[in-house]
Amino acid sequence: MRIALINENSQAAKNELIYNTLNKVATKYGHTVVNYGMVNADDKSLTYVQNGLLAAILLNADACDFVVTGCGTGEGAMLALNSFPNVLCGHIVDPSDAYMFNQINDGNAVAFPFAKGFGWGAELNLEYCFEKLFNGPKGQGYPAERREPEQRNKKILDQVKLITHTPMIDILKKIDHKFLMDTIDRDPFKKYFFENAKNKEIVDYISKLLK
Repeated sequence: MRIALINENSQAAKNELIYNTLNKVATKYGHTVVNYGMVNADDKSLTYVQNGLLAAILLNADACDFVVTGCGTGEGAMLALNSFPNVLCGHIVDPSDAYMFNQINDGNAVAFPFAKGFGWGAELNLEYCFEKLFNGPKGQGYPAERREPEQRNKKILDQVKLITHTPMIDILKKIDHKFLMDTIDRDPFKKYFFENAKNKEIVDYISKLLK
């Protein structure tokens, strides 16, 4: 699995801690992590709304399989990501959240609170959460007796989102140009996106924008 890490401006100082903790778990299970920033507070600023757009571009362009993000409370990032097509983001506070989101909702993104409640042992909590997210199969249902209805509901939700969301390429063409460029015209994105993305239509469009 290809995992993208995205931090926003208020929590940029924690990027190294989050990346190291995520990478420690991910590599143990054969996954790879790409750090899209913010690597430090001096980087070009990313807001939690931009996190949503950036995550959606990466997922819809098949540049990654999963996004780990967050903000002060995690709520804003979760809402921003879920406003886009083909993104299903859960709000994760503890390992049980991570496990049940993984098994019941089978999403492709998570948002953490990187300020609220982020005290002693925070890196351990993150590590245990990542263990539950990235170790073993997803979407198995929980509890076991609820497996079939949980899996059925996930498929229904996926179909609903196809109807209620506009295709990503249309969003990119209609969204405020400055907002889009402020999100993608940054070194980590330009370094990794074109190496990994597979959706030719999105890649071609973004490539023209960045010329």
